[in-house]
Amino acid sequence: MSQVLVGEVAGAVEPDVPRQTEPPAGDRRSRGVDPRRVLRFAGHRPGLVLAVVVAVLIVLASFWPGLFTSQDPLLGTPSQNFRGPSGAHWFGTDELGRDVFSRVVHGAQLSLQATLIAVLVAFVVGGSLGLVAGFVGRWVEDVIMRLVDVLLSIPALFLSLALVTALGYGTVKVAVAVGVASVAGFARVMRAEVLRVRQAVFVEASRSCGTRWYAVLGRHVLPNALGPVLVLATLEFGTAVLAVSSLSFLGYGARPPAPEWGTLISTGRNYLGNAWWLTALPGSTIAATVLAVNRIARALDGEWARQR
Repeated sequence: MSQVLVGEVAGAVEPDVPRQTEPPAGDRRSRGVDPRRVLRFAGHRPGLVLAVVVAVLIVLASFWPGLFTSQDPLLGTPSQNFRGPSGAHWFGTDELGRDVFSRVVHGAQLSLQATLIAVLVAFVVGGSLGLVAGFVGRWVEDVIMRLVDVLLSIPALFLSLALVTALGYGTVKVAVAVGVASVAGFARVMRAEVLRVRQAVFVEASRSCGTRWYAVLGRHVLPNALGPVLVLATLEFGTAVLAVSSLSFLGYGARPPAPEWGTLISTGRNYLGNAWWLTALPGSTIAATVLAVNRIARALDGEWARQR
């Protein structure tokens, strides 16, 4: 009887053994991206998968055009001029017998180079202005934001035309003009995010501990305000493709026979009556690129965050 009582008392005071519990969802997310979640996310969005494939193909064409064609985009055969799309010439040939597909593939390098420069200029200049305006405040913010308002009051294409006329012709100058015309949007988004992050509790705690202002800016404010600006850069990439192609179409880009996308459309419009493919197929390439980039940006902007 006493042994039974001793056993019951020992069982009553025996400490509970902690059980293995599944880590919360936040901890699982912090370990990295789950490949199964990514596959599940992409499996329900075939349009997003197609957009990623198109974007990858365009990037490969811009860096390694030899993967898609071995023909010289500047060398033509006059006897083969105005040939329609076929197995030998997927996009047909132009007035000089040059393969249009090879010109579109090699033109991706020029067009995307200008687009990347334009987005980089807008991201760096606009982001810096918004960061300073939001973090410093006072009269500095007023001066910067009034400048941004002036830029926003001018249509982006008109401002790009004015700038490229002052700078001169060429792919890089077109890219700089398009980038400067897009500065205002980046400045406004960055300022709004900095104002939001600046009022956070962890920023106030860091300041109360005596942390230097540049440490607060670099460790806390900038990393937490950068996400929406990166999404805007992805969206702006498609707009910059259209702007660069528009200026090239007007004759401000690379000089012929350089196979820039806008230049190809501008040259082909003179032969719409008998060679529709000279404008339709390069134009379709631009449209596919812009749609693919916008679809990817939309997925990054909200769809993936909601799924997580």
